[in-house]
Amino acid sequence: MACAVFGIPQPELADRWYELRLCAETPDAPAPPRAVGGFGFSLRAEYGWEALAEADTVVVTSVPDACVSGEREVPPALLAELRRAARAGARMVSLCTGAFALAAAGLLDGRRATAHWSHTADLARRYPAVTVDDGVLYVDDGDVLTSAGVAAGLDLCLHIVRRDLGAHVANRLARKLVVPAHRPGGQAQFVDLAVPVADDESLAPVLAWATENLDRALTIGELARRARMSPRTFFRRLQAATGTTPLQWLLNQRLARAQTLLEATDLPVEQIGERSGLGSAANLRRHFTARVGVTPTDYRRAFRSPAAPAAPATAAVPPLAAVPAVSAVSA
Repeated sequence: MACAVFGIPQPELADRWYELRLCAETPDAPAPPRAVGGFGFSLRAEYGWEALAEADTVVVTSVPDACVSGEREVPPALLAELRRAARAGARMVSLCTGAFALAAAGLLDGRRATAHWSHTADLARRYPAVTVDDGVLYVDDGDVLTSAGVAAGLDLCLHIVRRDLGAHVANRLARKLVVPAHRPGGQAQFVDLAVPVADDESLAPVLAWATENLDRALTIGELARRARMSPRTFFRRLQAATGTTPLQWLLNQRLARAQTLLEATDLPVEQIGERSGLGSAANLRRHFTARVGVTPTDYRRAFRSPAAPAAPATAAVPPLAAVPAVSAVSA
């Protein structure tokens, strides 16, 4: 997942992209085959673990099963380099069982974290100083981020792109990868279940209709009627499919629409509030700041697309200078 998101240049999406460096204990040695979707593949790492200290973001992709069960310890040399990278200010990321390496290094102590649900009990048992949550796809704790399994790892990588480059770039990349775009919440400390709109086929049409009519005063009753369900059944089915309530789902979609409009247009905040269904500019500011962590104006200033109407030719480049190198490492 890290390779798919960070390792392929995307000149049509951004002027600059990430530089991915694969690190291993022994550089230039093929890594053991990893099975993904029934296929095996090998990676050749050109850098040793000591290169982690030079990265702005360190992604630990996995650890061997023996390190999960406790039959084998995560290599001390790797733990030392992870700590050194964290002290140097690197953003630390784990995908699935990579959380065991961050936990063994003490980097998850006192933090909320997650991993694949089949491993969270072991993570909590072996590292009691970590607050383990097995009900989420990923957790963003600022400078330390953890995710569940393969699909959730992709969610987290796209979430990082959203944090660094904005929703417009992340959504376009998601379309290229043929995966659902993330919901808003790039700056939130805790990100709960994403929105798998197509998980329940009976809900997909009404949810697609709702996202096309966010400027309307949508109600649970109206959505339930379109889904041919009682409001109570609709509430229960949507919560089971998305992990959130209908009202929270609508708010998430409206904030996502507001992010896109802030990045891709020069519409005033008042009109963005109306078109996203959030109503007044004050209501937009209140929800946007609470969820994203910055005001709409500050968000637009940081992530305004150079292609947006009336954007100046010297529009600010997204802050990739702060993320020139991503190191992915597997124990």
